[in-house]
Amino acid sequence: MSDILLIHGSCHGAWAWSALIPELQTLGHSARAIDLPGSGEDRTPLAEVTPDAYAEAIIRALGQDTVLLGHSASGFAITAAAERAPDRIARLIYLCAYLPVPGRSMLDLRKDAPFQPLKGALAKTADGLGYTVDPALAPNVFYQDCPPEVHAYAVPRLGPQAIAPQAMALDMSENSRKVPKSYILCENDATIPPAHQAAMTADWPRGDIHRIGTGHSPFFAAPGRLAALIDGILTA
Repeated sequence: MSDILLIHGSCHGAWAWSALIPELQTLGHSARAIDLPGSGEDRTPLAEVTPDAYAEAIIRALGQDTVLLGHSASGFAITAAAERAPDRIARLIYLCAYLPVPGRSMLDLRKDAPFQPLKGALAKTADGLGYTVDPALAPNVFYQDCPPEVHAYAVPRLGPQAIAPQAMALDMSENSRKVPKSYILCENDATIPPAHQAAMTADWPRGDIHRIGTGHSPFFAAPGRLAALIDGILTA
């Protein structure tokens, strides 16, 4: 079965995958997660968090033939890793994630959405190098279809997100383009509008786009269904 490395999105950490990892392991996969620099338990100062730091952290955690799954903002991070180590990555799976476009940053792509669900939910850190999510609003944007125990677990663990890696465009080449890719579109997403996810994948082969009827965090809302979907993608 597959070696799967899970990469969290903005303000999250490896803790976000706590319910999904055992579901994937039950299906026979090796599944693990890391904290990106400056996130979770990683104490890298926000001033030192860059796209290169993200890519290097991911590459250090790769095996020889790893499936790399990136959630939300980490569509950029997993693509950056694929630019550097394409031959060590079996597949890129984008989970309701931003898809890099040459010359455009993730923040640029977020502005392309038909509406802005995060408006009013984010606040810059005092040093201006990052942002945080209002804990009172986080359940509605990140976990709106999750049970209260998920809110109690996740919201206190949300941390600051470095702005720099999200404000920089990613240099792209044939390295990342040649890696097989799949996209999982979350049909009830309250963070990245589903229509925006569909627009970003408009030129993809239909067979590479999969759907799940959840909000932005299917790893909490429906970990069993998400694991089965990932397993189906990898065993097709």
